[in-house]
Parts: sequence; structure tokens; C-alpha cells
Amino acid sequence: MRLLRLSEVLNRTGMGRSKTYEMIAEGKFPQSVPLTGRSVAWVEEEIDEWILARIAERDVQAGASDER
Repeated sequence: MRLLRLSEVLNRTGMGRSKTYEMIAEGKFPQSVPLTGRSVAWVEEEIDEWILARIAERDVQAGASDER
């Protein structure tokens, strides 16, 4: 298991810091894991799963528009 720091999460998702924390608050993005003090990280597998889910949503929507 690997933990990702915020900079890597932002790089992988293409989102900004504010949007990432906004989506966490809305329950639409994986929660961070507290490390020490103010340091947090995210579980790599959870971020990868979130990205794959976005791709799957895109593909479903593309399939729906192809049927029209």
C-alpha cells in the first residue's frame, strides 16, 4: 500500500486544492488519512478507484449519447 501526498493527488486528478477539499466535504472524493500533526495523505488505491469511476461514468454517458 502506498500513500500519496496532496501534490501527487492533485497531479493525478488534475483538480486544484480547493476543489479537492470541497469534494471531500461533499463526500464525493476519498478522505485523507492523518499522518502526523497537520500532515495528511491519501491511499493510492482509493484515488485510482475514484479516477476509474470517473472514466466509467464518462463511458456510460458516451454510450447513452451514441444510442440517440
